[in-house]
Amino acid sequence: ALHGQNGYSQKGTGADHASMYYSLTRMKTSGTLWRDGQPIPVTGESWMDHEFSTDSLAPDEVGWDWFSIQLANGEEFMLYRMRRADGSIDPHSSGTWVGPDGVTAHLPLTDYEIEERATWTSPDTKITYPVRWQVRIPTRGVDVEVIPVMPDQELSTEKSTGVTYWEGASDVRGTLRGQPVSGRGYVELTGYGGSLAGRA
Repeated sequence: ALHGQNGYSQKGTGADHASMYYSLTRMKTSGTLWRDGQPIPVTGESWMDHEFSTDSLAPDEVGWDWFSIQLANGEEFMLYRMRRADGSIDPHSSGTWVGPDGVTAHLPLTDYEIEERATWTSPDTKITYPVRWQVRIPTRGVDVEVIPVMPDQELSTEKSTGVTYWEGASDVRGTLRGQPVSGRGYVELTGYGGSLAGRA
């Protein structure tokens, strides 16, 4: 799935604040997990992102909220919001709809709404993150809640990249075109512990 315009995903004003971006959204996955010395065979579907850029954040942006959602009926979507220091959302934020046949459609920011419903404060870093969202895409008939499988999915990389952020697995439930739907999601939240401008 190519995001943006033919894989060119604008993140802010100016050519420097963009990326080349694609995803492999339904990779067949199998393997083994080990728990207490016992093997557990697992199968599933993975979402792989590949994004590269010079500096995706504009000077007035502090971070982003990113969602990848796999619905049980085979449809899926990616959305992101580039957050500005003044609390507003950069209008270059966008997303991509992916049909069961792999056909994609660009979703401008005006096509979707993301409402924060709950927060969680890390006992380790004292950073507060949103951890529950209502996501609506009226043009696609989507109205779903995204709920982390557990709130504590914070990552601290002080010994490598030096960035502390939140990303993790989430459950999805709600309606699609008026019918009940469920799914799985993954969410990434950056910049809540300080601006990433100049570091992304």
